[in-house]
Amino acid sequence: MELIILNVLNGVSFGAILFLLCSGLSLTFGVMGILNLSHGALYMVGAYVGWSIAVHQGLNFWLAVLAGGLVAGLLGLIMERGFFRHLHGMINEQVLLTFGFIYILTNLCLWIWGGVPKAPYTAPSFSGSFDIVGDWTYSKARLVVTGIGIVLAAVLWFFQEKTRIGAIIRAGMDNKEMTIGLGINYGLVATFVFILGCFIAGAAGVIGASLFGVTLDLGMSILLLALVVVVVGGKGSVQGALVGGILIGLIISFGKALFPQISTFLVYLVMIVILLIKPSGIMGKKVQDR
Repeated sequence: MELIILNVLNGVSFGAILFLLCSGLSLTFGVMGILNLSHGALYMVGAYVGWSIAVHQGLNFWLAVLAGGLVAGLLGLIMERGFFRHLHGMINEQVLLTFGFIYILTNLCLWIWGGVPKAPYTAPSFSGSFDIVGDWTYSKARLVVTGIGIVLAAVLWFFQEKTRIGAIIRAGMDNKEMTIGLGINYGLVATFVFILGCFIAGAAGVIGASLFGVTLDLGMSILLLALVVVVVGGKGSVQGALVGGILIGLIISFGKALFPQISTFLVYLVMIVILLIKPSGIMGKKVQDR
């Protein structure tokens, strides 16, 4: 029983981090049709910036989260205004460009912070463990990460389903041409969504680094899991990113505990099954042929 509870908690906390990363990637892909493979690199940049603020400078952890998000959002603004707005619908060019950004940002981090991995860091109030039942304890940091994921999921759901901008986003994903024809500045909304997604990715990097630290290969390794989550959950859906993130987090957690030799294979096996059963993802909308 202890093994089950521990792996459920670990899976949910890791799934919360995947959700924080993938919510922005899923919305960006759904709203703008841009496959931003450098999203994982923005997560890594945010983690490094947060490490500098929280550890090297000795400042507040939440300030580190804000700084990581702002730097990633600024980079996202530069990418979108300078490059992506010229590549709508050009998937091959987007893939090549964003892969280039991965190498640029990775080498930039290597130049600034060096190649030595950075240890996990968190706020002093989140250190230590929390008593669950009897002698069972669990990390406070992981519980806080889970709580942040739940709060952000609720905020993004309200934003997408209950606000005017959210209504524009949903309308644009269904029929972009009609939305623009109604006189709505959909390009401005799409740019806002892209920057918001990059901001969340940078903030998620700081939060994720509080559990796992920071390494230079983080931009590529976390990207693979992010793409799996988007495929499983469905693009353009906050609920899909949450369901996909939690599902993949649980599979990774139980896979490493019970089947360590094939834990990575299990993740991709689930993705293959979802693609065979429902290609649009668990919460994604079915695309109708015109």
